[in-house]
This record gives sequence, C-alpha cells and structure tokens, in this order.
Amino acid sequence: MFGRVRAWSKRHDKLVGVLRVGPLALLCLLMAAPYGATPPVGDQYVSLWTYIGLSLVLLVPLAWRTRPVAVFAAVAATSFVQWLLHVTPVPANMSVLIALYAVASQCAFRWALAACLVSELGVFLVLVHWDTPTFGMFFSGSILVVTVWLTGLYASTRRRYLESLEERAERAERERDQQARMAAAAERARIARELHDVVAHNVSVIVVQADGAGYALDRNPEQAREAVKNISSTGRAALAEMRRLVGVLRESEDGATDYTPQPGIGQLADLVRGAAVPARLEVHGVPQDLPEGQQLAVYRIVQEALTNALKHGGPGTHALVELRYDGPDLVVRVTDDGRGAAAPRSPDGHGLIGMRERASMYGGAVSAAPRAGGGFEVLARLPLARAA
Repeated sequence: MFGRVRAWSKRHDKLVGVLRVGPLALLCLLMAAPYGATPPVGDQYVSLWTYIGLSLVLLVPLAWRTRPVAVFAAVAATSFVQWLLHVTPVPANMSVLIALYAVASQCAFRWALAACLVSELGVFLVLVHWDTPTFGMFFSGSILVVTVWLTGLYASTRRRYLESLEERAERAERERDQQARMAAAAERARIARELHDVVAHNVSVIVVQADGAGYALDRNPEQAREAVKNISSTGRAALAEMRRLVGVLRESEDGATDYTPQPGIGQLADLVRGAAVPARLEVHGVPQDLPEGQQLAVYRIVQEALTNALKHGGPGTHALVELRYDGPDLVVRVTDDGRGAAAPRSPDGHGLIGMRERASMYGGAVSAAPRAGGGFEVLARLPLARAA
C-alpha cells in the first residue's frame, strides 16, 4: 500500500505539494476572523489584508517541493523581515517548521543541520522581541524544532533504506533474468554440440556407405544392397536422435516429457561396430557404473574421434577405441593409422572444442595430436565418479 502511495505521489508531485500546505492554509483561514473584526492595537494584531498577504508569502513557496533549501531560505527570510518590522507572528509562520522538515527529509545532513540552527535562531529572536525570554520557554521551542528536525532525518533515512531495497530487488530480478538467459544459452550450446556430433558422425557414415554402394553396384549387387541398408538404418537413427534433441527446444502442448535414455558406455560397442571406419573396442580393467552424464560425454568423445578418423584419416584407415578403468581416471583413447599430421585441417570444425568442454564438465581433459609413428590420437581422462 505504501509503495502505491509513493508511486502516486511521484506522478502527482504538484498536487501533493498543494495538499501538504492545505492543513496549514485551512488553519490560517480559520484564524483570519480576529484580524478582520478587531482593529490593530500596537503590535497585537495586523490588518486583515496584511495578514492575508503575509500568509500567502509564507505558504505559497511550500508548494514548490523540488527545491527545499530555496523554499526554507525564502520562508526564513520572510520571517526575519517580519521580525525586523515588528510584525506580530501569524499562524502561517509555522511554515518554517514545514520547510525545516522538507530540508531534513530531502537534503544532505549539512543542509539539514544548517536549517535546524536557523530555526533555533528564529525561536530565540521571537522570544527576545515579543516576550520576556526564559530558559524554559526557549527549551520548549527548541524541543518542537528538534522534534520536527529529527522526524525529517528519520524520514530521509527511511526513504533511502526503501530505495536501497527497491534497487536491490531490481538488481536481483535482473540477475535472475540474466542467469535464466545464461542457462538457456548453455542449454542451446549443449544441444548444438549434440547435433554436431550426431550429424557429423552419421552423415560421414552415410557418405562413405553411399560411395561404397556406388562402387559395388555393378560388381557386387549384394554388397551394394547391404550398404544401402546401412545407409537407411544410419539415416533413421540420426533422424530419430535429431528429433529428440530438437524437441528439447520446443514446448510440448500436451506437457509430455521425452524419457528416451541418452546413449552411454553400453552403446559404445554398437557405435564402434557401426562406424564407417573399421574399428574395434578394447576395455581394460573392471567397468564401473558411471553417471549418465559422464557416460554420454564418453560416448560423444568416441563418436567425434571416430568421425575425425573417417574424415581425415584417408582410405584404408583403421581405428582402435580403448577404455581403461585401472586407475583413478577413466582413460578413453582413440587411435587410428591414417594420415595424421598430413591430414587437412577443417577451419570451421568444433569437434575438438566440444570434446574438451564435455570432459571439463566432469573435471577431465582431452588432448588430440598426430602420433609419432603415423596416425592420430585422441586421449581423454575423466575422474571416475560413482553413479548416484
């Protein structure tokens, strides 16, 4: 509720200024009767027109809320001139307290302190000029001035505290939105890596099988027919996996969730067996049950390494996939006997970057380099982590 009131006051600043002066203006109006009915006697009363003019001069500046120091200076100067001319105080002189509150609640402490001292001086001057000054009277007036001043300081402190809370809430909301965008970007990057691995591997397999079918079409129709079957099965598998990955980016209208399991180490044998480049799988040590995410990382690293062997190894390339569990790390080693350092480099390839990112997610590392005796080697080390 208070937040809505503050928002409304900001939108209607001038109206709020008028409403702030309203109660004192009404009091001045009600107190105007004695000044009109009784003729001035000494300095006991002023004339009605003097009363009205002085009240307007003291009240009108209070509606100007944006410059509290200037308003206080104008009201205080008017009251001082009134004291110099020996004009009796009027109810509108209480505008000094309203201006003091405005300075204390809106301005820096040094301005608030200066306004408080000026108001104290005003109390002293009033007592000296219009009454026999006593310490009790000065103390009572000072209590009123200090109370208004402290109330203004409290309002200022409270306002700054609320503004800091609003700023903190806005910053937290911006950070939350930024984290959501970062999470979405990370998810899109993950899906992009998945699509790269799936498309690059399966398309490479399809291309090699298609070339083989073309060569064997006239000489060995059965071999060509088998190659076409492999192309069909590979294409169907690639299409199914691409649909599953792209489906993650879409919002399901019926709220259905895809529970298709991710490929893991258990599917490595099928991956190696179905690779277009002749390859074999060797497992050393006792296999361990790893988390699904780490198994997926191993699967994609091997898939990308076989794809690179097929793309850059040249004709007649053979590959070897080794998994070693005999240590603190799971060692994944994929070697081939292809062209190695002589193989052309792809300027827009992201396979090695994707492998390193996958390994780093689990505290591992990947290195890839030509072998000394020929061929290429991809070596990945991932700390062994038990499945939850």
